[in-house]
Amino acid sequence: MPLSTTTAPTTARGDAPDFTGWLIWPVTSALATRAVQEGSTAAFDDAMALLADLTGRHTAEFAIRTLLRHDLGRALGIIGKWTGSAGIHVRRLASEGTRPYLPWAVRVPDLIVRPGASLPILDALHRDESEYVRRSVANHLNDLSRDHPDLVIDTARRWLADPGTATERLVRHGLRTLVKRGHPGALDLLGFAPAALEVDGPHLDHHTVPFGGSVRFTASIRNTGDARARLVIDYIVHHRKANGGQSGKTFKLTTRTLAPGEGIQVARKHSFRPITTRRYYPGQHGISLQINGVESARADFELVGTDAP
Repeated sequence: MPLSTTTAPTTARGDAPDFTGWLIWPVTSALATRAVQEGSTAAFDDAMALLADLTGRHTAEFAIRTLLRHDLGRALGIIGKWTGSAGIHVRRLASEGTRPYLPWAVRVPDLIVRPGASLPILDALHRDESEYVRRSVANHLNDLSRDHPDLVIDTARRWLADPGTATERLVRHGLRTLVKRGHPGALDLLGFAPAALEVDGPHLDHHTVPFGGSVRFTASIRNTGDARARLVIDYIVHHRKANGGQSGKTFKLTTRTLAPGEGIQVARKHSFRPITTRRYYPGQHGISLQINGVESARADFELVGTDAP
């Protein structure tokens, strides 16, 4: 049986108030799969309209990936019109459903290899009145930065040239991965220029840390230049890998502005408790600071114990 033609998408719930929440997920998934199986443009367009109608009851961001994979161009043409929808959930679906690296969702390869395919959607929504929508735009921009940093920097620069009241905050969130990587273009755009600094540390409270324990570090930073220095201060934990090498993971610490001659103290305790997203290996680890993209000297310590999962 072909999909029935629907009217323009809405987000009303009064016709079936109990049909909401997790009940919607299998419905949207089956809807998208059926449209692809049927293969007609009418079925495709009907499915897109129904997903827009249902997303206010429970997000259709995962189901829409099936249609994006089937015909990206046609889907993006329809989604582009959603950016002007009166429904906040429909506008958010336009951005969230097309994220290149949407968590827990199937990949849409063409969104990754075609730089800028989803950019018109972000251009239309980055000044949206809703923080809910703007947050999705920032996360989408951050996804794009993984493969196309220059495109993201150019886009952020355009937005900042004619900003809304929330544009700077959106851009900071959207560039967060590039900032952690020390990308010069992202740092410069956000005002984190190279600075003359004196860095003492990090200093560790222990040089042997048991699995499940923690290590605390301190450091002092002083501006030795003649101008005020705006600093983004992160720290990197260099984890031991199975092959004996190390890989670094960057964590946020603080953002500060120092006058000439001014100094600050920073401190943080980092835990090595069991987590599902990382496997720890006994042996040498390290901690270093990263300030405006420049890494400090590394302080080493040993993670000991055989209980690491």
